[in-house]
Amino acid sequence: MDDQMKSGRALSVQTFKRLPDYFNYLRELQRVKIKYIGAPAIAKSMGLGEVQVRKDLASVSPNPGKPRVGFEVEELIKSIGNYLGYNNTQDAVLVGAGNLGKALLGYPGFEGQGVRIVAAFDKDENLAETMVGSKKIFPMEKLSSMCSRMHIHIGIITVPAPQAQEVCKLMVESGILAILNFAPVHLEVPNDVLVQNENMALQLAILSRHLAEKMGQR
Repeated sequence: MDDQMKSGRALSVQTFKRLPDYFNYLRELQRVKIKYIGAPAIAKSMGLGEVQVRKDLASVSPNPGKPRVGFEVEELIKSIGNYLGYNNTQDAVLVGAGNLGKALLGYPGFEGQGVRIVAAFDKDENLAETMVGSKKIFPMEKLSSMCSRMHIHIGIITVPAPQAQEVCKLMVESGILAILNFAPVHLEVPNDVLVQNENMALQLAILSRHLAEKMGQR
C-alpha cells in the first residue's frame, strides 16, 4: 500500500514533489528553535504563492494553523514526515553477513526493542539471495534503492574495520540517519547522523581484566 493510499488523501505530482522541500525548510527552522511559522513567510522563503502553500500543507496536515501565529513547525514536520514515510523508526538493514552478522540476523531481541532488521547486504556474491532464517541477503548495489523505497533510516555495520568507513559512507548516502557499529573503528559521519559503537573486543577485555582482579583477590 503506498503512502497516498495510507493517508487517505491523493496529492498531485507537483505537490508531492514539493513536500521534501517543505520538510527540509521546516527542519532548518526547528534547528534554530522557531516554533511557529505563517504561510506568507513560508511562501516568501520558498518562492511559492501563499495560496499554494496553504493548499499543500492542508493536504497533509489536519491542523490549519493558528490565527496570527501560523503553523506549528514540529507538527508540520511530523505530518509531512509521516506522509513521506520519513518517520520509519523501526526497520533496519544490516551490512556484513559474516558470522556476527548472521548471528544478529537470527537474534530475536531487536524486535522486542522495537527494531526490525528487514534485510542484510554483503559484497560476497556467493551470499546473494541466500537466507538466514526469514531474512534475505542482497548484493551491496541494492542497498541504496531498498533504503530509499522502504524509507529505512537505521543501519547496522558488522563488516571488518577496514571496510567500515566505506560502508558507513554508502549508508549515509542511502538515507541512513542512525548507525549501530560493531566494527572496532571510529566512523566519520555528518552532524545529523547518530552512531552507536558496540566494541565487543573492548568489552571482553574489560570483563577479562575485572575477572583477573577478582581472582587475584582470592
